[in-house]
Amino acid sequence: MHHIARTTYQEELSPVALLESMLFVASGPVSTGRLAKALEITPTAVSSLLRTLEGDYQNRGLCLQWSGNAVQLTTAPAASGVIERFLGLEITSRLSQAALEVLAIIGYMQPITRPRIDEIRGVNSDGALRTLLSKGLIEELGRMETPGRPILYGTAPEFLQHFGLTSIEELPSLNEEEE
Repeated sequence: MHHIARTTYQEELSPVALLESMLFVASGPVSTGRLAKALEITPTAVSSLLRTLEGDYQNRGLCLQWSGNAVQLTTAPAASGVIERFLGLEITSRLSQAALEVLAIIGYMQPITRPRIDEIRGVNSDGALRTLLSKGLIEELGRMETPGRPILYGTAPEFLQHFGLTSIEELPSLNEEEE
C-alpha cells in the first residue's frame, strides 16, 4: 500500500518539481548528468528544466547557484541579512586586505598556484591562503604536472554564495575599471 501511494504521488509531480526536490535534499552542487540519470531524461532536458526553475525563482527567496556544470539550490543573496538574524549568526567577519587581494586574483585567474599569486602580489600569500581555505572561500583543485607539483587553487561554491553570485561569470569585467 505504501509503495503504491508513493508512486501515485510521484506521478502527480511535474519534472520541474521533482528536480527541485532533488536539489533541496542535495548536500552541495549536483551535476546536470547526475540529475538527468535520476530523472531518466537527457542532460539537455535537465538544463531546460533548470532554466524554468530559475524563472520560477525570480523575486523569490531561493535561487540556483552554478559551479561549472553543477547546480545547487541556495537562498537568494538579498535574504542574507534576515537569514543571519534568524539563525543568530554574527555579522560575517571581515576579510583582511591581503585576503581580499588573494581572493580577487584567484577569482579571476583560477586555477592558479601560490607561487604565481605571490609573483602578482609581490609578497608571500601563505597567511591569506590559509584564511581563505579555513573560511571555505577557496579550495584546492589539484596539482600542476610540473616540477614540485604546486597546488592549484580556485574559488569554492561558498565564494559565490558569500558574494551573492550565481556563477563565476557574474564577476565584474576587469576592464570596467579602466573605462
